[in-house]
Amino acid sequence: MATHSKAVLDFSPVGAARDAQTLSRPSLSYWQDAWLRLKANRRALVSLFLVIGLLLFTLVGPWLWRVNPAAQDLDQVSQPPGVDRSALIVAPYTPWLGGDVPGTGLRLAEPATTQSVRLAWDALPSAQGHRVYRNIFPVGPERAYGIPRAEFFDNSTLIFEDRLDVKPGTYYYTLVGLNDDGSLSSETSSLTVEVQRVTTVAEARERGLVASDEALAPGDRVELALHPLGTDYLGRDMLARLMAGARVSLFIGIGAPLCFVLFGVFFGSVAGFIGGKTDQVMMRFADFVVALPFLLFMILFKIAFGIGPGESGVMPMLVALVLLMWPATARLVRGQILQIREQGYISASQLLGAKTHYLILRHMLPNTLGVVLVTLTFAIPSAIFTEAFLSFIGMGVAPPTPSWGSMSNEGIKTMLTTPHELIFPAMLISITVLAFNLLGDGLRDALDARMRNRE
Repeated sequence: MATHSKAVLDFSPVGAARDAQTLSRPSLSYWQDAWLRLKANRRALVSLFLVIGLLLFTLVGPWLWRVNPAAQDLDQVSQPPGVDRSALIVAPYTPWLGGDVPGTGLRLAEPATTQSVRLAWDALPSAQGHRVYRNIFPVGPERAYGIPRAEFFDNSTLIFEDRLDVKPGTYYYTLVGLNDDGSLSSETSSLTVEVQRVTTVAEARERGLVASDEALAPGDRVELALHPLGTDYLGRDMLARLMAGARVSLFIGIGAPLCFVLFGVFFGSVAGFIGGKTDQVMMRFADFVVALPFLLFMILFKIAFGIGPGESGVMPMLVALVLLMWPATARLVRGQILQIREQGYISASQLLGAKTHYLILRHMLPNTLGVVLVTLTFAIPSAIFTEAFLSFIGMGVAPPTPSWGSMSNEGIKTMLTTPHELIFPAMLISITVLAFNLLGDGLRDALDARMRNRE
């Protein structure tokens, strides 16, 4: 008799199949996935760190570099970064009475210092008088001698002491002969002078360069105040002014976009969800706002706020940006709302009795948040550049209030002799605009669901 045994069927996975089933991809939220994609974009990540660095420079920098941006260091006017800050201690100034100065032609009576430059010369042949010129550039064949410093209509005075705003550096002095009628002759004598920075014991102690009880004597050296990025044409610290200017520029560049983007989100979401004639009327009004000229309204707002020539127009600029720059955001959000309101979960929520404000706040706006963030990151550099442009042409922030645009406007006047006064604020404007643009580009790729589907 045959015995029948029941076969036991084992359907459990074997080997690699079992291992494959145990492997599972970790669940990621929308924002976690967007952060991973943003980190994979090297340019956007570097731009994010640049933006964070600019914010730290603006907010934390003044706590670390406690220098008054309005304080003037008259010993260091228009000094570039890295310049020699040492000063030689000399005796107090005493008037020069002249004397025998050996040599020929135009010459120095003693070493030139910031106290005075003392010159002596021999009478030029056939000259009835002499005129002394000073220049900060070498004199070429065009005979641009510079500014006249002294004029003598006889040959009895053959010395001159120059004390007009003498700074450390190189000066080019030219002695020109005068004819009988006072016109310039062709006879000249030139001299290149290197001026050394000096100070007295009393001045060093008064300016806080040394302790009041520290012993000093002529021949000693002291160090003047440190200015890492140099000083401007009034002797103000460039680093402190760049930090103060960043507060103004970034306040306008971030505050104004936040306001008009939020208003544009509200306006566009209401128009897109309600639709119909309301949508048409609202969007035609947005088209009307787009057609308004920004500069004209900026001038009108300055008049309305009572801002006179030479006064800072920060508030008119903010009002003009907020009132005229929201339509682009409203159009973008409206388009997103028109797509989202046709989705099935919106219809299901309406069937369950969800109110209009609940649908907009709970379902629609969160789904447009990625687009809004990208719009904001592109609006910020545009606002910063607008502020810089308006301040540059004198319609925005006016001196002495610092902003990067107004500092560039001041620096362009002396860019041939002191280019650092223009380079640093212009460089910060460029870095900020580029960083926010690259960050916005990276956020667009990270938050766009269609980009994820293509990978």
